[in-house]
Amino acid sequence: MITKGIKELCQEAEEEIEILNVNDVMLISENEDIQLIDIRDIRELWRDGTIPGSIHAPRGMLEFWVDPDSPYYKEIFGSGKKFIFFCAGGMRSALAAQTVHRMGLTPVAHMSDGYAGWVKAGGGTEPKTPKTSDRRD
Repeated sequence: MITKGIKELCQEAEEEIEILNVNDVMLISENEDIQLIDIRDIRELWRDGTIPGSIHAPRGMLEFWVDPDSPYYKEIFGSGKKFIFFCAGGMRSALAAQTVHRMGLTPVAHMSDGYAGWVKAGGGTEPKTPKTSDRRD
C-alpha cells in the first residue's frame, strides 16, 4: 500500500531545496554561473523544444551523470555553477533537485513552474531535433 503520494513527496522535496519561479529564473538565466538543466524525456524536447543554453540531463541518468565515481560522470556537474533543474510542470524537477542535493551537489534549485510556465511567460525556446547519423551503410 502506498503511504505517500507524489504530491507529498514533492512537498517534502521543496522543503529541502530552493524553489525559483519562472520570473526568478528569467532574471538570472543569462548569468555565466547559472546552468539550467532540462530533465525531461528526450521525446518531450523533440516535441516541445527547450530553453536556450540549457543542458539535457535525462532523469533516468541524472544520478550517474552527477556522481564523479560513475563511468557516466559529466564534468559540467563539477563546475561549481548553480544548477537549476526544470521539467514540464515542476514536479520531476523538485524530486531531481532533492536527489542531487542529497548526493552533495550544491547549489541547486528547481523551477517550480516548469517548461510550460517558461513558455507561458514568453521565455525563449529553441527546437531540439533528433541527432542524425553520418554513417553510410
